[in-house]
Amino acid sequence: MGEQRHVKFPQEVIDEYAALGVDLLALFSAGHLGTRMGVQIVEASADRVVGTMPVEGNTQPYGLLHGGASAVLAETLGSVGSMLHGGSSKIAVGVDLNCTHHREVRSGLVTGVATPVHRGRSTATYEIVITDESDKRVCTARLTCLLRDVNPGDEALIRAAS
Repeated sequence: MGEQRHVKFPQEVIDEYAALGVDLLALFSAGHLGTRMGVQIVEASADRVVGTMPVEGNTQPYGLLHGGASAVLAETLGSVGSMLHGGSSKIAVGVDLNCTHHREVRSGLVTGVATPVHRGRSTATYEIVITDESDKRVCTARLTCLLRDVNPGDEALIRAAS
């Protein structure tokens, strides 16, 4: 995943997490799996999350972008949107992910854009559209996350993640 310094967050989100002493860039990153896959979060708000991933290194035996790699990108982006929607008092946990793969990609960079379908008090659902460098749709995914309250024991986990 590399540098996350260029992620665009809304100012109110930056302020909310700074007041808690949480490293926002680390907390809303793609994590260890995303790092290994080269996922980069470019823009993040509850209304829209954008990220990229290289095809190279994320292919199946035929040299095509692996469907599981698209799923990782989709779940990462939808989870970040859900976390931002839930705010610092909630933790987003994915409960359902489905992906439809439309076309093959053999090289380059894919871009995913997550937008909300539903944002409630206890769940959030995002549609994630993944396109190739020619802006052709490669995959359409939908992620639903459970938004649960942060428990006292979770605070140490959140700080460790950041």
